[in-house]
Amino acid sequence: MVASRKKNPKTCMLEPVCEPFGLIIFGASGDLTRKKLIPAVFSLYSRGMLPERFFILGAARTPFKDEEFRKHLSEGISEKEGKAEFLKHIYYSSVDYQRPESYKNLKSTLQRLEKKIKTQKRRLFYLAVPPVLTENIVQSLGENSLIKNLPDVRVVIEKPFGWDLESARALNRTLLKYLTEEQVFRIDHYLGKETVQDILLFRFANSIFEPIWNRNHIEHIQITASETIGVGERAGYYDKAGIIRDMFQNHIIQLLSLVAMEPPACFEPKRIRDEKVKVFRSLRQMSKKEVPEYTVFGQYIRNRIDGEVIPGYRDEPGVKKDSKTPTFAAMKVFIDNWRWQGVPFYLRSGKRLQKRITEVSVHFKTVPHSIFKDIVSGDIKPNVLIFRIQPDEAIELTFQTKIPGTKLCFRDVVMNFSYRDYGTELPDAYERVLMDCLRGDHLLFVGQEGVEIAWEFFTPVLEFLEKSKRLVLFHIHDYKAGTWGPWEAEEFIKKDGYQWWVK
Repeated sequence: MVASRKKNPKTCMLEPVCEPFGLIIFGASGDLTRKKLIPAVFSLYSRGMLPERFFILGAARTPFKDEEFRKHLSEGISEKEGKAEFLKHIYYSSVDYQRPESYKNLKSTLQRLEKKIKTQKRRLFYLAVPPVLTENIVQSLGENSLIKNLPDVRVVIEKPFGWDLESARALNRTLLKYLTEEQVFRIDHYLGKETVQDILLFRFANSIFEPIWNRNHIEHIQITASETIGVGERAGYYDKAGIIRDMFQNHIIQLLSLVAMEPPACFEPKRIRDEKVKVFRSLRQMSKKEVPEYTVFGQYIRNRIDGEVIPGYRDEPGVKKDSKTPTFAAMKVFIDNWRWQGVPFYLRSGKRLQKRITEVSVHFKTVPHSIFKDIVSGDIKPNVLIFRIQPDEAIELTFQTKIPGTKLCFRDVVMNFSYRDYGTELPDAYERVLMDCLRGDHLLFVGQEGVEIAWEFFTPVLEFLEKSKRLVLFHIHDYKAGTWGPWEAEEFIKKDGYQWWVK
């Protein structure tokens, strides 16, 4: 082991992977590989979390030689210590995804590396490609005997899993033709973030919260995932996908399921998946006609912020000039079961918003009777519990106390738990999910049934946006870049007597 690789002294950090492996990345020339995957693997390597024998084989259309590919990836690794040794583990094979002979070349390269590095056919295929390519790649891998009947093979698929319900079902059929469900990892990196995992621990390891985690004590719940950036280099994909496919069908609905699920019998991946599926099945289905009643959509337009002109969505390179693709959505959903009957869940996400933040806020009911109404003007504010997923991971609880002095005056106080207090850098979400893939742990991954039910729920919304063009013209509202979205979204929640929590 090289001197630069340090064992992590924290006993509660990730456990090292001991068995040799080969990581084969499709879409290896793209930004996801260079900016996220390779830096995550390098971080694991530099902290002594990977075995001595492993290799990374990049596969993409771009013609690279091994050294050229290593140089391309090195730009995404800021750390210098250990980088040269790490890059020696990386190789490349040019692949045209549509041509069968490309997979024969890939197979030859893979077998040569496995023989040289002695990884014993432990393969992790990571498909960092657009969803339209996924099924074809899986089919080609299966037909070329690269995944079929090999128990130590795993396949990782990036979201979205399919493009709609029909394509998701077709993809699942293809996957299960060559693999078992236990070999398939449908990745949602949001689930690798510390505070997301802490939702489960917070709920089910503390006896004081679970008894009040229901319609009797909770008024409503909000989930916000806002970004300050635009579509950037993803315009070609995003203009076809939109905010529902990009955020709601995966990230946001997964957060909702963790907040709303029933306690599983034990802390096992399958049991947790089962409880999340029950939440999806309980979501109140809206018809296509009802979509305008429960949603607000928006698209960002040009604005000047601190002297800088921020282009509108239609001015972004690669976006159609008459695009009706929403970059913002707000939605109200209900879960029809005994725990949550009548409790609204408000979901919100968008690009070019005022602040980058992802958080879940649980709003408890106000006190049933105020004994201070003749003393203090105004209503007593309800308690709010916040799970901040990013950027500053924290859990906060707001409550009322008295301001010191002779007069009776209330003030908001925040009880705060912040991960910054640990004084150590948190593992990147991709580090966590990659380690779980290598170990075969499905806790943070989405199952086949959950994927298909989620697509079922959002199908009327997608049909409204893509097949009701005349209605959509009046339902996608402009909002200036750098704001919190269209004013219609404020009115949307205000009519129910609430306001958005993140300001």
